[in-house]
Amino acid sequence: MYCAKSLSDPGVLISGKVLVHTFEIMYSKYAQSIDDIIKEVESAFIGKKTIIKTLLIGFFGNLSVLVEDIPGVGKTTLAKSLAAASGLDFGRIQFTPDMLPGDIVGMNIWDQEKREFVFRKGSIMHQFVLADEINRSSERTQAALLETMQEESVTVDGITYPLKKPFFLIATQNPSNYAGTFRLPEAQLDRFGISFSIGYPDSDDEIRIIDTYKERDPLQFVKPVVSPDLLLEIRKAVRSIYVDPKLKSFLTEIAGVTRKSPILRMGMSPRATLHLLIASQTWAFLAKREYLLPEDILYVAPYVLSHRLTPSPNARMEKIPIQDIIREVLGRVPLPTGLE
Repeated sequence: MYCAKSLSDPGVLISGKVLVHTFEIMYSKYAQSIDDIIKEVESAFIGKKTIIKTLLIGFFGNLSVLVEDIPGVGKTTLAKSLAAASGLDFGRIQFTPDMLPGDIVGMNIWDQEKREFVFRKGSIMHQFVLADEINRSSERTQAALLETMQEESVTVDGITYPLKKPFFLIATQNPSNYAGTFRLPEAQLDRFGISFSIGYPDSDDEIRIIDTYKERDPLQFVKPVVSPDLLLEIRKAVRSIYVDPKLKSFLTEIAGVTRKSPILRMGMSPRATLHLLIASQTWAFLAKREYLLPEDILYVAPYVLSHRLTPSPNARMEKIPIQDIIREVLGRVPLPTGLE
């Protein structure tokens, strides 16, 4: 039970000022836009509203997203529908085995008329980037995204070019046992804030997909419902969600357990701990709450950790699912009580 004084309760004193329904007033400014985004995405990505809200954890938390699933279940449709609803400058990179890093970050080319080298922008130079089938390119090409995902910039020949804000990257990948796929390096995986799979639709949703797409492509009718400035405001509001000191300790204890677990070859990095915090704050924000609960952390943990934690050789031989490992890890950390 969370027993803290809520910032939205009348009579809470902060710095000598009485704040009345502070969070509700702030959230009401964004609530309609958030609902509109979900509605627009749902018009093209049929069914699985939970998947849409999971994607919004990354979108509003400024965390890169990785979607792994078989072809044809709607990975690209999900990404493109959110891009259209966001109103951001959109760019799609179709990864192929012959792609080079310069195709992504850009390169300096010789201009015969100017008689000098000029910078030609790469395909990453957009606000909303879909890296489609990222694991069809080599690790060398995948590495071109590392600086972008961490620092939102690219460096070519010693010159750094910042990307226009707000920036968001969503990548899709095929299962690793598919032909023509390359393994994503640990350094790449750790930069993705969350990951998830979509799965097959149920029969009712599949009929809706058939009925919706048989005559027209609904993606063409998704309209922008949020401005870049408003998205930046929402991201700032997410970071303002209150985190009790005991929950910070809870996060570091989870990280410590993963680093010592005998069934894991590699545990959480400090960046993973930070991403777990931000994803939890985003989920609390979407739940219209101005403070963090342990339940928020437990809910988002599988999305934040499943692509990061590397099972030990024994765990792989025993074919222990990563989700079971995550549940075992979380179960070893006592839930904090007496939050303020």
